[in-house]
Amino acid sequence: MSPDCVICAEDLRKVYQMGEVEVHALAGVSLTIERGEVVAIMGPSGSGKSTLMNILGCLDLPSSGKYILDGEAVETLNDDQLADIRNRKVGFIFQSFNLLSRTTALGNVELPLRYAGRIPNKRERARAALDSVGLGDRISHRPTELSGGQQQRVAIARALVNNPAIILADEPTGNLDSKVGKEILELLLSLNRDNGTTLIIVTHDPVIAAHAQRIIHLRDGLVEEKQ
Repeated sequence: MSPDCVICAEDLRKVYQMGEVEVHALAGVSLTIERGEVVAIMGPSGSGKSTLMNILGCLDLPSSGKYILDGEAVETLNDDQLADIRNRKVGFIFQSFNLLSRTTALGNVELPLRYAGRIPNKRERARAALDSVGLGDRISHRPTELSGGQQQRVAIARALVNNPAIILADEPTGNLDSKVGKEILELLLSLNRDNGTTLIIVTHDPVIAAHAQRIIHLRDGLVEEKQ
């Protein structure tokens, strides 16, 4: 395994039991993503994108296959171990932002640090993360007091605050107009350029995917092609 391989997946399979029917959401996916890459994952509805995202993000386990995330084998972990590696290694950015509505921007960004246990200077780290996305003057605002673009910037700061091995962005501009969406995409790409952040974007949008260094296409639970 290459020391630069942050995601190493071999023959990932995921089978769901729907009554008497087995649904093969992933049918043997193998892929590697190097540290510092920007990769887009694309595919039609039902191709296995969401299932693969959940496994790569340690939200779910494969039915079989091997998955190593930043040097740690994932496929045999229990729920508590999954939660721990998810909090340490993965920063999530969702289409719907997923912010706590009654909590300030600063409080939302602090959450991963609180779950991580005894980490010093939580508040200072959260402030620095908000500064890095241009929201240093909005730390006391709640999500309802922020625009959609600002909410997504809070979500990006939250994803960054634990210095994760990967950032996994699921349709990160899907709820934004084209102008704001372009700004958010540029912010994500700048994190890669400036900090070497490994960025994985799940998207239907070929314009978004065109900014990736590599595109992984899924169809019927398999990698169709790589560019």
